[in-house]
Amino acid sequence: MRIQRQVVDYALQRRTLLADVHSGKVGVAQVCDATPYLLRAAQFHGDATEQTCPVCRKERLTQVSWIFGDALRHAAGSARTPQEIEQLANLHADFSVYVVEVCRTCSWNHLVLSYVMGTGDSPDGVTPENSRRRSDRRRTAAE
Repeated sequence: MRIQRQVVDYALQRRTLLADVHSGKVGVAQVCDATPYLLRAAQFHGDATEQTCPVCRKERLTQVSWIFGDALRHAAGSARTPQEIEQLANLHADFSVYVVEVCRTCSWNHLVLSYVMGTGDSPDGVTPENSRRRSDRRRTAAE
């Protein structure tokens, strides 16, 4: 299993937005605006959670993971399951994953988490570990 790197959690931003919605500062229509594309992605690629929608309280939220990165070529910008992301992480250099929570009933959606996955290889095949090993070999050869 690959490890998520550069993880950013948007929980505080979410909490602030929900407080504004519940106090009436922000309208429900402004936060319940998921596109049909996002709703379809939630249906076919999403992971159901145990958490109830904080706006309508009618349905459990679904998390959808979107992937982006030059190494992914045609797959970039698509929704993927966690299993597919794991497979891609074993095959490609770094790419970003953005996890969005969606309510398929009221269209609430919010960015929950973002992180980087991948082999860590640069496009020329040099990783931080390879770079250290190469410099160690050069130093040993020079001595």
